Amino acid sequence: MALPLLTAVACGLLVAVLVLAALLVRQRGAVLRVRGRCAELEAERRVRENEALHLVQTRLPGVVASLADPAMPVPGPAYGHGGDPYGAVVSFVGWHLRQTRDTATQAAASTLKSMMRSVQNLANEQQVAISDAEQRHDDPEVLADLLKIDHANSQLTRRAQATAVLCGSWPGQQRSASTLTDIARGATSRIRDFPRVVIPAPSDTAVVSRAVEPVVLAVAELLDNGARHSQPGSTVEVNFQQAHNGLAIVIDDAGVGMTAETVQRAAWLLSGQGRQEIAGLGDPPRIGFAVVGVLAARYGFTVSVDTRSPYGGLRAVLFLPSELLTRADAQAPVPVAAPAPEAAPAEVVPPTADEEVRRTANGLPRRTRRTTLPEFTASPKSAPPKLEPAAVRTPATLAAWQRGTQEGRRSAPTAADSGKDTQ
Repeated sequence: MALPLLTAVACGLLVAVLVLAALLVRQRGAVLRVRGRCAELEAERRVRENEALHLVQTRLPGVVASLADPAMPVPGPAYGHGGDPYGAVVSFVGWHLRQTRDTATQAAASTLKSMMRSVQNLANEQQVAISDAEQRHDDPEVLADLLKIDHANSQLTRRAQATAVLCGSWPGQQRSASTLTDIARGATSRIRDFPRVVIPAPSDTAVVSRAVEPVVLAVAELLDNGARHSQPGSTVEVNFQQAHNGLAIVIDDAGVGMTAETVQRAAWLLSGQGRQEIAGLGDPPRIGFAVVGVLAARYGFTVSVDTRSPYGGLRAVLFLPSELLTRADAQAPVPVAAPAPEAAPAEVVPPTADEEVRRTANGLPRRTRRTTLPEFTASPKSAPPKLEPAAVRTPATLAAWQRGTQEGRRSAPTAADSGKDTQ
């Protein structure tokens, strides 16, 4: 009896040991799984914590920096996240940051564009008043003051116009086709150091109407850049170079040139692909190359500044393709009618080399009236058509007044010119 009992007890103990061992193995596996899960959760917690720190320390400052320089990309997440909910949240945060940046940039550009339109309108109204005063006054001192105001207003208009263009607006003025010489003169009249610009002999090649104002603005920015970065006593030379598929306006200065890095950045801006907001162009913003790049991309011409000038400075080349060019003698003549007693205000034009310069008693050249009235049937009761103020001013007006005033001061009046100016 004792042996079977011992056998039963031993079997029971063996079963208990086996069950206990199985329980221990199972418990150990559960502990290991728990520990592994805890380690995973701890690692995930650290990732999320680091991602939050990366958001605060890197991504948000990156967004702020990109407001000043939109070309700077917004930093992405620190870790690659899968399709889990946390990864979706991280992706949404990045998208929302970019949207915030773009919205703020667009709002600032829209506000600035509206402000520049108002400034342009006021400057244009002021220009009409100045031009009217120039037409009515012959006193040399008055004209000298008016010329200074005229020149300052031209620079103000150009800065407002360039700023508006950079914010997505259009040049805002429509002109008839103009010769390259008139374009160079018009651009010269809009910069501070206009006496230093050397313009070549007259050319019969003209720019088509839709591209005149953009090209004038672009040339003005290039001339201003050349004059500002060269010695005050040096000249900025303009030349026209014919090509088989277009024509180039070449601007040479005697400045300090640019470094390789600056040339690369300028090429990026002038290509039109590196368009930046004004806030990313320095303080004060240097918008010249950026504006020229925007205009070049819109109107189909190209600009480069990667060549050294023969005078040791910088050479800027604005290339106009054939589709933007025409001939001055190919323009259809404007029908004219005899001026009536109440004709439109006179337009001042510079005399050519074969024209006799008529002078007033004060020694100033007499203004000649250029008729630009449309054809109409005259009758005793019909009133002459009224010209818009924009037709009174041409790109050569400021230069003509400047030359006339200076020449009038130097020259003494003759007996033949002693009569009073009736205009």
